Amino acid sequence: MTRLDGKIALVTGAGAGLGAQIARRFKEEGARLIINDVSGEAARKLAEEIDGTGIAADVSDSSAVRAMFEQVKSEYGHLDILVNNAGFAFKPGDDELVARVNEVPFKQQEELMAGGPIETHMDVTVAMSDEDWHRMISVHLDGTFFCSREALKIMNPQLSGSIINMGSIMGTSGGTGTNYCAAKAGILGFTRSLAREVVTRGIRVNALAPGFIDTGLTEPLATVRPLIEAQTPMGSFGDCDDIAWPAVYLASDEAKFMTGQVISPNGGYVMSQ
Repeated sequence: MTRLDGKIALVTGAGAGLGAQIARRFKEEGARLIINDVSGEAARKLAEEIDGTGIAADVSDSSAVRAMFEQVKSEYGHLDILVNNAGFAFKPGDDELVARVNEVPFKQQEELMAGGPIETHMDVTVAMSDEDWHRMISVHLDGTFFCSREALKIMNPQLSGSIINMGSIMGTSGGTGTNYCAAKAGILGFTRSLAREVVTRGIRVNALAPGFIDTGLTEPLATVRPLIEAQTPMGSFGDCDDIAWPAVYLASDEAKFMTGQVISPNGGYVMSQ
């Protein structure tokens, strides 16, 4: 198919998971891809698979982001699509946090079924370090801002472009991990504000807000997964294509009347975005 025929697209955090699948579907629809990842090896590997360009850069580093977009402008001359996908939920060393996320909900249920009161508490925020807070905000929210700002330097003179930001149902419904939820909520607010700002230049800005999807990001939730699935009307986690195809839609001319919007494939876990 050719829904993105001839379009130049940059996908951040595309070395694996959602970003990688979005890039693959974009390629199938005729786009030429720039693959960004903090891991140069991961970026190059996918770039070779889909005949694209791989660029290693940490999106939380504004200088690295600036250099990446300068390379894009030099090699391609223009940019039609930016997908701000780079992000994470857990990092190496978060074993204690992962254990709490998996175990505490079951203990709380047991205490409730025994007649209460609840004596086991999540207590994630009170134990959160400054570093953990700032790193989450910097990768998700700062990275989305840095990449959008540099993309606009290319898109503004073109009077065209599509920016797709990766939010989450955690940005609207809330959940465990105040740093993650705050970052994702910030991205949704940024999306709406930027959409209003750049609409006069013919640039559209939208967001995806995935629910629980089968990726490396959700692998640490193995123990609590049955509980999450039980709370999801469709009864399961989604797969990467459940996000990749909506990204194709938002990037294509089929979404020419869509800006400032949030599409949320989540199996019914959240029904109001």
